Amino acid sequence: MARRRTGALLVAAALALTGCGSAASDALGTKGTAAPTSGTPTRNSAAAKAFPAAGVFDYQIGGSYPPASGVRIVDRDRTSAPAPGRYNVCYVNAYQAQPGDLAWWQHTHPNLLLRDASGRLIIDRDWNEALLDIATPAKRLAIAAVVGGWFAGCAHSGYDAVEPDNLDSYTRSQGHLTQADAVAFAALLAGIAHRDTLLIGQKNAAELATRLRGSGYDFAVAEECQEYDECDAYTSAYGTKVIEIEYSADQFAQACAARRGRVSLLLRDRDVVAKGQSGYVSRIC
Repeated sequence: MARRRTGALLVAAALALTGCGSAASDALGTKGTAAPTSGTPTRNSAAAKAFPAAGVFDYQIGGSYPPASGVRIVDRDRTSAPAPGRYNVCYVNAYQAQPGDLAWWQHTHPNLLLRDASGRLIIDRDWNEALLDIATPAKRLAIAAVVGGWFAGCAHSGYDAVEPDNLDSYTRSQGHLTQADAVAFAALLAGIAHRDTLLIGQKNAAELATRLRGSGYDFAVAEECQEYDECDAYTSAYGTKVIEIEYSADQFAQACAARRGRVSLLLRDRDVVAKGQSGYVSRIC
C-alpha cells in the first residue's frame, strides 16, 4: 500500500556497535542532505510547530510544484526543498533502500541489508527496494544513525515534520523481521525526530496505530484506508491529525462522505507525478 517513491553520539555509537564505517559522515550516505554542522543552532522539541489538523494537503513526493493557495500541508521527498509558507512534511524511506541508493548501502553498510539464509537480499518486488535489517538492537541503532542524519537534513532545510515510509516492511520480509522489530525501530525514530524539533507521522500499518501513538508519534499518513477499512484505526489513535490519501475516485467519494472536514483528505494518482505531467490527479473534498 505504500507510495514509496542524530546527533553525533548516536552515529558514533551505531558505528562502534556494527563496525560499519570509520567516520560519522559515512553513515549519512551520499544522497540527500547531511546533518547540520556543530555551528548550526540546535532545534528544540518544545518549539515544534503545531500540526494543522484537517488542513488541506498536497502530496508531492513524485516531484515538487507550487501548491495551490488553499494548501496548508505539503509532503515532499527529503531531497527537495520545502514549500515556502506551508507546513512541510519530509518524506524519508526509512525501512527500505531506494533503488538508486542500493549500491551505496552495499558498499558502505552491507550488513545492514536484510538477507535470506543463502545471503540473498530480500527485496520488495513492487518497488524494487531492498529491505533494511532492523532485526537486532545493534542494527536498528546503526540504521537509525543513517536515517537520523536524513532527519537532521530535513530539519536544517526547514521541514516541520517527517514521515518515515515502509513501517510495514516486516510484512514483506519473508519472516526475517517481526512486528516487534518494526515498533522498536519506530520508537528510535520518534526520539530522533523530536530531538530535531520535527513532528513524526506514522505511515500506514494501521494495526500499529495505538502502539506508535504511545511511542510518541504525532500524526498519521494513511494510504487507501477507505479501501482497506482501516480509517477508524488511525482516527481512534490520532483524532483529526490524519492525512488520508486515496487513489480510487470511488473510494475517495466514500471517504469524503464519511470524513470530510475531520481529516486531511486527498485523491491522488498512484504514481504521484508532478503537476503538469501526464496522469496527474489531485483533488480535495
